[in-house]
Amino acid sequence: MITALVDNKISYSDRLKALCAEKSRQTRDKQQVRGSMDFDDYGIILPQEKLRKKVNSVSSSGVRFTDIIMDSFKPSANHPNGNFYGTRACGENFRALLDVHPVYIDPMSSLAGAYMANFMSYRTVHWKPEFDRSSLMEQHEKYHIVGAIGAVQHMCQDLEIGLKLGWGGILDKIRHYRSVNVEAAEFYDGLEQVVVGAQDWIRRHAETARSMALDGHDMSENLLEIAEMNEHLVSNPPRTFREACQWILWDLLISRMYNGSGALGKLDCLLEPYYEADMKAGKLADEEAIFHIACMLLRDTPYLQLGGPDVSGKDSTSHVSYLVLEAVHRLRTPVNVGICVGKDVDPRLLRRGVEMLIEDRCGVPKFLGVDNTVSGFMRSGFSVELARERAYAGCQWLGLPGREYCIQDIIKISLVRVFDVALREMLADTGIQPSVNELWKYFAKHLRQAVDITAAGIDFQFRHMHEVFPELALDLLCHGPIEKGVDASHGGIEYYLFGVDGAGLANAADSFAAIEQRIEKDGRISWKQLLACLDSNWSGNDGERMRLMMKNAPKFGAGGTSADGWAIRIARLYTDTINEKRTPDGHRMLPGLFSWALTVLMGKKLGATPEGRRAGEPIAHGANPNPGFRKDGASTALAVAVASVQPGYGNTAPLQMDLDPCLSGSSRDVENVENLIRGHFELGGTQINANILDGEQILEANKDPSRFPELIVRVTGFSAYFASLSPELRQVVVDRVIHEKGE
Repeated sequence: MITALVDNKISYSDRLKALCAEKSRQTRDKQQVRGSMDFDDYGIILPQEKLRKKVNSVSSSGVRFTDIIMDSFKPSANHPNGNFYGTRACGENFRALLDVHPVYIDPMSSLAGAYMANFMSYRTVHWKPEFDRSSLMEQHEKYHIVGAIGAVQHMCQDLEIGLKLGWGGILDKIRHYRSVNVEAAEFYDGLEQVVVGAQDWIRRHAETARSMALDGHDMSENLLEIAEMNEHLVSNPPRTFREACQWILWDLLISRMYNGSGALGKLDCLLEPYYEADMKAGKLADEEAIFHIACMLLRDTPYLQLGGPDVSGKDSTSHVSYLVLEAVHRLRTPVNVGICVGKDVDPRLLRRGVEMLIEDRCGVPKFLGVDNTVSGFMRSGFSVELARERAYAGCQWLGLPGREYCIQDIIKISLVRVFDVALREMLADTGIQPSVNELWKYFAKHLRQAVDITAAGIDFQFRHMHEVFPELALDLLCHGPIEKGVDASHGGIEYYLFGVDGAGLANAADSFAAIEQRIEKDGRISWKQLLACLDSNWSGNDGERMRLMMKNAPKFGAGGTSADGWAIRIARLYTDTINEKRTPDGHRMLPGLFSWALTVLMGKKLGATPEGRRAGEPIAHGANPNPGFRKDGASTALAVAVASVQPGYGNTAPLQMDLDPCLSGSSRDVENVENLIRGHFELGGTQINANILDGEQILEANKDPSRFPELIVRVTGFSAYFASLSPELRQVVVDRVIHEKGE
């Protein structure tokens, strides 16, 4: 911690520089100790070396990774396999973790707290054996489905509940409904343990801050303010802007620690009442407000939305929206902020966002086509008012705060794996003459089977997850779980709308087009030869020649090609197949196109494919065309292509684009990027993730990431330090950037 600076006379700017320098040091430590981190730039910091232990774990998105746990905490098992399951055991163990969790106070910050442990990493057997999922998992594996079973969080809590009640009010609410729903005693036991543990953790921070101040610390005035603020927040709701930022941070740290949740939702709307009240009372200036926001966002990388319609349709963009953007601009660290773009949204918000994208070069912010996600959700049968309530709260997803269990961005169906299974089954059928038309029939059949298997997994999750690892931290800020005595994963809230994302669209579309062109039109390769090339991974005397021939066939994204037609056809079939029926237990599924960072892992499991991809290579990114889809890599062509395959039912299919590094902050360049963004949304697009990266720099950074420790890239729905990524995921970013620039 930094202690050698002069009391509160130090400027907010200098304090923020010190805080950012400390974050950089902590990030380097994590890179050295944990290794690759192919996910968000989580704010977790390493515990002291004597307290830590390296373990293999599974992230909240289902990705295996190396984690560091505090070896001083040993969870209590309630199962013969040595693990813990269910509401009471999860609550008691999380309380025990909070009890031993160190206090963290950086005297330069206006807010207290940081987290040093992932509670989920103390679970070694993640599924309760009594609920046999083996047959379902085998079926999932056939199509490389990333299913719902075992999924956690990926839903948006309603922070207004906590800001209104405070921790004491939440505890009172639990105790009241405990007497109403006496049969749910174990559930309330778990919830109460989480709240009491959180209160004790906050109380210890207040005590430590006061002790540091009384010891004559250089930042004693700030430390006393932290102490007094948190003494109040142990039980009471926040009264001021600073206290609201601190309360939100506590909830973020607790939910991150519990199961990785980082959904904040509409941050500007949450903070605006406190800002207005403090400004009216003369208690707050903009510089101070920006600093408090920056201190909050520096401690972790939550997902938040700025601007967009309120329930009545009025734009919610406010002065606070711009204060949040200014805080993000000054940080220049990975922050997952999305700004709304729409016909009734303040156009200055988009302009400021584009200016920051160009100037900061951190892949921040992302852009949200709010008009299309609202109309899409209405197309799914919901009211316009409900559609406007949804908030951006994750990589590519939206949710109704505190009212929707969606586990968005978890469930993935590999469309190219479905294609692979269909192709091989068709060629093994001696009773038919292979053709593209027959292949389409097989593809449609297997896609329906993949969706049916996915639906069965969703129902299995809904039936059992509450008895495995319930959503206790998020239950606290949802409408229904406390009132009903039922976990959010099991019917405690109002809406159950499961996002199901298709991945590898471009691989499947380009494969259909390559087969149609080279086998049926040109006659340059036979079905038998193609299968032999795929099985041999394009080896042998003619393998590479055949691969290049197939690779140079028409590509999705080039414009007006057969592959463009196949992509649209596949996307429509996928959307219709998801929408045509509910799960067996009656749950709705919402179709989207997104692969997250699973392009590498999905590709590793997949053999060679007809569009020229080699076995083990990454699949295409989300709804994007394959890298190199056209020589000029035109951003306009890319935007048109992704807009053409939007499912259009409230889930998204983001556009990932990497823009020209020669862009300056000139009004002309800003306007051109604005027009590109608006143009994509006018065509039906839903979200845009953008980078401005120099091709030469990214190539040099790929050779030696340590030379570019502050290089931040928009990987997918999240931004991260390039040096934190694995070599495989770094290469995906490099290939995308180089090909899209035509280099």
